[in-house]
Amino acid sequence: MKSFSSLGTVAPGATYRFERLPSQQADTARQDSLEAMAAAALEKVGLRRDDAKPQYSAQIGARVTAGLSPWADPWLYDGPWGYGYGGYGYYGRRWYGGGWYGSPVFMPPAANPWYEREVSIVLRETGSNRVVYETRARNDGPYNSSAAILPVMFQAALQGFPNPPPGERRVNIDLSSPTAKK
Repeated sequence: MKSFSSLGTVAPGATYRFERLPSQQADTARQDSLEAMAAAALEKVGLRRDDAKPQYSAQIGARVTAGLSPWADPWLYDGPWGYGYGGYGYYGRRWYGGGWYGSPVFMPPAANPWYEREVSIVLRETGSNRVVYETRARNDGPYNSSAAILPVMFQAALQGFPNPPPGERRVNIDLSSPTAKK
């Protein structure tokens, strides 16, 4: 995670409204859902949504990409002769120094998905349109429940707001803690 801020302090009860890019206006249901997730995290750091008289505009984004797990065994999958024969072993069996080990495995690569996610928040002063806060958080793993993970990522992205520590950092949020669920 990385954040940049030119904010010294934020007045209690500071307000914001969401700004949407043209691409975000094309899929309003998705953007409404993302904004609801981000709104909960923004509220936790003391910002209040007010579309009529905002002090800040908030532009948010999220990206979720699915691919093959980096831990997937390439020898079990799509080798030059098809699934199950990656050029090592025989039909998913591995040969280990004198004997066969394991049973035949015919598992398509989709059996080991890996998800990469990123969320971002950019806050601008509404009067000057000057960017005063920018943050991004990344996550990757085998869990496909983006609806559960993205809200926590927005929360992680705002750790240290309005004066986050400089440089890239790791933020861990315990999902079983009461503050993570509020």
